[in-house]
Amino acid sequence: MNRDEAFLQQAIELAQGNIAKGGRPFGAVLVKDGQVVASSVNQTFETNDPTDHAEMAALRAATRALNSPDLSGTTMYASGQPCPMCLAAMRIAGVERAVHAYSNDDGAPFGLSNAWLYGELANPAAELKMKLEHAGTAHDSASGIYAEWKQAQSR
Repeated sequence: MNRDEAFLQQAIELAQGNIAKGGRPFGAVLVKDGQVVASSVNQTFETNDPTDHAEMAALRAATRALNSPDLSGTTMYASGQPCPMCLAAMRIAGVERAVHAYSNDDGAPFGLSNAWLYGELANPAAELKMKLEHAGTAHDSASGIYAEWKQAQSR
């Protein structure tokens, strides 16, 4: 068994353990330099938090363990194909690689595919089913909270 297979097997075993506890079939393992930094399972229904996916929880645990929001040099191993939210969070955090065992096609017959969301997010903002509105405020680009933040950073 190679390294990828071993870490994927850990993610699958986490998912199986979560199933045994009444949870969803998702587990994730975040690895850096061949060592597990963090792992977790999906707990969206246990916590009533729609962002409590296995990958998101592993990211949160890893940033605490490494005391940094920068997860460059890491690989995420997931039992299922990461949803767009998890994929975006991994990208923002600097995760360099994501490997998953089961695809959206594998999950579709069981209601466990997020392909629909990938499809929707590929549309222009004006065509999203959720309305995304820019209300603006009374400021120019040299004022407002972004300029305030930039100024605070230089103190």
